[in-house]
Amino acid sequence: MSVKHTVIASAVMLLTMALLYMISQTENVYPNKPFSTFPKQIGQWHGQEHFFEDKIYAVLGVDDSFLASYQSPDKRLVQLYIGFYQSQREGDLIHSPKNCMPGSGWNIVQTVIETVDGFETAPDERKLIKLVLQKGAQKQIVLYWFQSRGRIISSEYMQKIYLVWDAITRQRTDGSFVRLIAPVQKGDIDTAYENLKKFARLLDPVLNAYLPS
Repeated sequence: MSVKHTVIASAVMLLTMALLYMISQTENVYPNKPFSTFPKQIGQWHGQEHFFEDKIYAVLGVDDSFLASYQSPDKRLVQLYIGFYQSQREGDLIHSPKNCMPGSGWNIVQTVIETVDGFETAPDERKLIKLVLQKGAQKQIVLYWFQSRGRIISSEYMQKIYLVWDAITRQRTDGSFVRLIAPVQKGDIDTAYENLKKFARLLDPVLNAYLPS
């Protein structure tokens, strides 16, 4: 990231936190259902739940979350992470993988906004953020978005703008972050990406049952 972009991102974050502090008040927005009940099977994908270390949850600041690895019948893997924030007024803002992944040794070799169709709920097409990551000879594909207060958001900057707007007009700053990761097997990036999209479509109605609109 260039110095200019870093300065702009820092300024936007500081402005967001200042505005949220100025209009702070108690919020009582929760998931529709606790993530402890999130299904371990989605379509034909079978999942195994995992947990981060306590210190990572402390850094994330989430109020509820879910982490699991799902496997398809043909042995394809997708890792799902959902982080829910009841309120983002006190400094616990949603973390972007563009900041977190490089810190764990993965280099971002590509970032692009992708248009993905085939979802059950409107709009039929959604813009999601795709990252290609590399660590040595390993590669991963990441597909993520912000699902907050009834919106699907594919921009860190717009996420913060909507956050301030909704805090003022709706007295809400709850929000969710959804991330899918698939390992690239045998150098086949296209197949890994197609599996992420398939899983995202199956995940959509499940998310809608858990996340407040």
